[in-house]
Amino acid sequence: MMDEKKQGDDGSSRRTFLKQSSLLTAAVLAPPVALKAAEEHWDERVADAMEHVSLQIEVNGVSHSLKTDPRVTLLDLLREQLELTGTKKGCDYGQCGACTVHVDGVRVNSCLTLAVMNNGKKVTTIEGLAKGEELHPMQEAFIRHDGFQCGYCTPGQIMSAVGCIKEGHAGSEEEIREFMSGNICRCGAYPNIVDAIHEVSKGGKKV
Repeated sequence: MMDEKKQGDDGSSRRTFLKQSSLLTAAVLAPPVALKAAEEHWDERVADAMEHVSLQIEVNGVSHSLKTDPRVTLLDLLREQLELTGTKKGCDYGQCGACTVHVDGVRVNSCLTLAVMNNGKKVTTIEGLAKGEELHPMQEAFIRHDGFQCGYCTPGQIMSAVGCIKEGHAGSEEEIREFMSGNICRCGAYPNIVDAIHEVSKGGKKV
């Protein structure tokens, strides 16, 4: 019985998602005449389904129950709704890495993923690395090695650097450079960033 209930719950969620997706598609594809005619019979529940969806997400260990526009990116959700502005908006095309966060332990460009695609997942941002006043080893290493100048790309660099080590791609300076290539530093602090990552990788501290 428990299995059947679980399957039913999953099916209900799937049906809700498909309905909402169909409504969005219809709005995009429908001709102007059809949309004008539909205005006379518009249902507030339909409008709400198109404009807002429920989202359950854990960010830095804190659970959030939200209503959000299905078109909102994870980056904008973090910055504008949750006011976690440490994650930066750089190119907004997934090319600079400034918006890097961890989703279920995997580094991702938050500007390229919709918030609703992360329903039920765990997100870690730069604000979630430190333990109170105690900095994360990677944050400490970036300070020691002066791995930043203007600092704008630094949150994404640090999040990606932690991911690089967890993925096992910090065995050499060449490997670090290869697997950090998605993060751009316009100030050119690359040598110092590599040194910081190499130190943490060899230091044995848990990242």
